[in-house]
Amino acid sequence: MTDTTLKIGDGDYPVLSGTVGPDVIDIRKLYAKSGMFTYDPGFTSTASCESALTYIDGDEGVLLHRGYPIGELAEHSSFMEVSYLLLNGELPSQDELSKFEYTISRHTMLHEQLSTFYRGFRRDAHPMAVMCGVVGALSAFYHDSTDISDPHQRMIASHRLIAKMPTIAAMAYKYSVGQPFLYPKNDLSYAGNFLRMTFGVPAEEYEVNPAVERAMDRIFILHADHEQNASTSTVRLAGSSGANPFACIAAGIACLWGPAHGGANEAALNMLREIGTPDKIPEYIARAKDKSDPFRLMGFGHRVYKNYDPRATVMQKTVREVFEALNVSDPLFETALRLEEIALNDEYFIEKKLFPNVDFYSGVILSAIGFPTTMFTVLFALARTVGWVAQWNEMISDPEQKIGRPRQLYTGPTERSYVPIGQR
Repeated sequence: MTDTTLKIGDGDYPVLSGTVGPDVIDIRKLYAKSGMFTYDPGFTSTASCESALTYIDGDEGVLLHRGYPIGELAEHSSFMEVSYLLLNGELPSQDELSKFEYTISRHTMLHEQLSTFYRGFRRDAHPMAVMCGVVGALSAFYHDSTDISDPHQRMIASHRLIAKMPTIAAMAYKYSVGQPFLYPKNDLSYAGNFLRMTFGVPAEEYEVNPAVERAMDRIFILHADHEQNASTSTVRLAGSSGANPFACIAAGIACLWGPAHGGANEAALNMLREIGTPDKIPEYIARAKDKSDPFRLMGFGHRVYKNYDPRATVMQKTVREVFEALNVSDPLFETALRLEEIALNDEYFIEKKLFPNVDFYSGVILSAIGFPTTMFTVLFALARTVGWVAQWNEMISDPEQKIGRPRQLYTGPTERSYVPIGQR
């Protein structure tokens, strides 16, 4: 893994190479040798862990799960198959997939007492607040899967989280609109079951639209994992303390709630609504270029991708499929397509590499299906749960794992003596 060193000051530090991607400098002994730390706000140049799950090349627009391109997985695979891949490292055989789907389907029910938790929230509570509370409370109900030193219990907890998240999310939606909860129906697919629990009612049979079901499954695949982003790093940091898996995932949900992370697709949809119609796009393009104007084009550019987001290509195709299946005539879609066309051919956006990302399209799709904007980040959390638990399992299994403890550049006062209150 290493055969070279890099000299920093008076010390030599190993250079480590992964299977693909940039080499890294192992600076774990930097402080002991030099008495100095590195300074890297946002950890933009720091590898916080070793992982075999997901690889991103932002310059080339590449996203791989266990080596498989995201476009191929979204086109040919299912969310359950991708979940198995992330958890186990290899694509399953038909028999392995069937057993995995059976296992997940047998964990979809929630403990009945958990339904009373929902009644403790205000009816207008944000669904993400509900998700944080209910997921964190799972550890109070499932004591047989909180021993993180037991690989079997870790896997049971992982299966439970993946299986129960759609039920928790659907119940959060149902509570917000005042409708009764629907129990899972395990002969449906993962996505189909979620759609039924969200939009079905007890008085009539819910028919899952195949195009919408497939779109939902693709959205789950595209959001399943994304390397060491803020919420995944939060899950790992919480897990490094030895916290139970349910608490760790609740921490990830809380981090994802931030508008700079999971709320980006909602912001992109609101932007399209503000623009309104395609004829107004030039006006807003001009405003986006004006540094003195607070308006910003949401859904363009990405912290990691400096090229076209590979997930956006799949999303663009999915938008068309959903709109055709539901016979939707929405100016938002026409505005989105026209805005994308103009931006991709505008020198300003080309020079700054501001390409449409996955959030640019996902909000339009979810709105067409019938989800309110408050549910967008909930769906993100639902899909990302499998990535979180896979990353958490990988971290717990690492014998060199230590509790996370970032250092700082201290800029406060130096030591000073306490002054009694009467003398201040």
